[in-house]
Amino acid sequence: MNILVLDDEEVLQDILTLLIRKDGHQPFSAMSGEEGLALLEREEIDLVLLDLMLPGMHGMEVLREIRKNQPDVVVVVITAFSSIESAIDAMREGAFHYIPKPFKNEEVLLTVRKGLEQRRLTSENRSLKEQLRQRFAFDNIIGKSKPMQQVYDLIQLAAPSKSNIMVLGESGTGKELVAKAIHHHSRRAGGPFVTVNSGSMPADLLESNLFGHVRGAFTGAVASKKGLFEMADGGSVFFDEIGNIPLDTQAKLLRVIQEREFMRLGGLETIHVDVRIIAATNADLEAAVQQGQFREDLFYRLNVISVNLPPLRKRTEDIPLLAQHFLSQYARENEKAIRAISPPAMELLLDHHWPGNVRELENAIERAVVLSIGEELTEELLPSSVRQHESTGLLPPTLPPNGISFKDVVSEYERQIIIRALQSCGGVQKRAAELLQVKPTTLHEMMKRLNISSESLVPS
Repeated sequence: MNILVLDDEEVLQDILTLLIRKDGHQPFSAMSGEEGLALLEREEIDLVLLDLMLPGMHGMEVLREIRKNQPDVVVVVITAFSSIESAIDAMREGAFHYIPKPFKNEEVLLTVRKGLEQRRLTSENRSLKEQLRQRFAFDNIIGKSKPMQQVYDLIQLAAPSKSNIMVLGESGTGKELVAKAIHHHSRRAGGPFVTVNSGSMPADLLESNLFGHVRGAFTGAVASKKGLFEMADGGSVFFDEIGNIPLDTQAKLLRVIQEREFMRLGGLETIHVDVRIIAATNADLEAAVQQGQFREDLFYRLNVISVNLPPLRKRTEDIPLLAQHFLSQYARENEKAIRAISPPAMELLLDHHWPGNVRELENAIERAVVLSIGEELTEELLPSSVRQHESTGLLPPTLPPNGISFKDVVSEYERQIIIRALQSCGGVQKRAAELLQVKPTTLHEMMKRLNISSESLVPS
């Protein structure tokens, strides 16, 4: 590893450089703080042996600069025996350790080795976290299942384009997170991201919010006001639940998409904007088009690229990853000691149907963390809706208003049986096939159809 000796005494420079080289590392040297900081910018240094008494810039100033600009670099302070207090001050500022003068060679080597070990562990930890982030997360969207990996791939391909995007999925699946990820990975990332809550306001107020108004346009319009489209110029507009927009407003929205222009309510001036629209819905817009509740031309303008978010019940292998993510997040926010989820509690999480999807799981974990007093999330901390699930764990307590797909329920039943068989057999497909009394080839085909990976199901 690379070690910088920052000391103005040539004799000490020679001794320390020789020790470092004999221990198998690459030494660098500098005689002043300014020279040392310049070298740190040019070279990748792992550890600095820093003398506090330097000409010009004091060693404590050098230490602060290193901690500010290169916090991963390990700093070992060298100081006269009579100045131990200053060495302790340096450790408060972030130094790893100190070596008093005069020193023994073995003492120096031992301290350097410990410092380099810390550097190695820090580097490995960061590398592992980055690998986890790249493999299983995408801008706070968590999941290692095949459906979520396909979502990540589609986002990466679609984000840099100029096309409008439709995000489809049940309530609570994370549609706004996906919209933000698309924006932040697009060429518009430096521009604004503006959210429109399409179904939460009456038509006249929605149009005023979208297009703005001029003074006197209606009762109460005491001043002109910019709309959300103007505020989003150069960025993205996210329409949450686009299917709730009234037909009259849909026509005006279509004009903005086609012409990239509009007028404020009560105004005569044409305003030009450059925005990308990302729309989301949990409704069947194609059915709404057929029923005359949603404009067909607007549907095709918005649905250039569609991202389908799977419900949580169709990616159960993501539940442990999501649950641990939320556990760590809320333990940190609430300053709780809880660190793990007990096996019985995890089994309840895996068995639950999750009609509210990821949002429901997050709420359940947050509640459990707030109520916890120990270091483990146990089953009694989970909401009664999770603890008192149906024996099959397939159907919600009541059917949703728009019904439920029989085909999906049957597929999910097959999926859960196969997952449980694989888990009980340690992921060995042949044994799971025997348990289910089917041929291994039949089980393999069913796993392909249901997007089940046996490797990801082996209990850790």
